[in-house]
Amino acid sequence: MPKMKTSRAAAKRFKKTGTGKLKRNKAYKS
Repeated sequence: MPKMKTSRAAAKRFKKTGTGKLKRNKAYKS
């Protein structure tokens, strides 16, 4: 996992699922 703040930066690219897992978008690759 690249160095990223898993708080707000991730919240924009990630979608919280009902199970609490984060869904990674294809545009997340940097």
